[in-house]
Amino acid sequence: MNALWITLALLTAGFVGWPVTALVFRLARTIDDKADAAKAAEDKAAADRAAEESADDPSADVTVDQKTVDNVTSGKDAADKVTADRGTVDGEITVAADETRDETGKSAKAAAGPQAHTTRILRGGAIIGVLERLAVCLAILTGQPVAIAYVVAIKGLGRFAELKETPVAAERFIIGTLASMLWAAGVAAVVRVLFLS
Repeated sequence: MNALWITLALLTAGFVGWPVTALVFRLARTIDDKADAAKAAEDKAAADRAAEESADDPSADVTVDQKTVDNVTSGKDAADKVTADRGTVDGEITVAADETRDETGKSAKAAAGPQAHTTRILRGGAIIGVLERLAVCLAILTGQPVAIAYVVAIKGLGRFAELKETPVAAERFIIGTLASMLWAAGVAAVVRVLFLS
């Protein structure tokens, strides 16, 4: 009977964890989008105030085209710019082949030529996630939670180069790893307490 519960726990942790992690990613993206929209609205309000103040100032010799300001600072354009800066395309993290990043993580185009193809980063994440959840669940079910540290170390070392080059990937890596491990640990803990004690 214990073998049945262990098998069910491993299957639940390993394969049901993927939709749970995807849901956490969607929630994180929604929160980021709301923050970006609020920032864009705040920037638009500041630009509007500056335009009104300069229009009221008789000594101002600068004319601001309000239509241009509205187009540049509209929420959709600003959100698109932020999304482009982040390197996300349809939920996938990609980096243009000719794109480099400075120490703050902002992208800087190397040349103003035609758009090169993009390279998908953090490839194999779904398979790695399943294996990670299986390992975490198995470690807890066998009473060896120290093995989780090995899983984290192997995963971090394996992704280190990609994470160093693209800070946006590091955020996604952390969110995915924590969501995945918490799911697997929770499933294993529930099964161990309720069915294996």
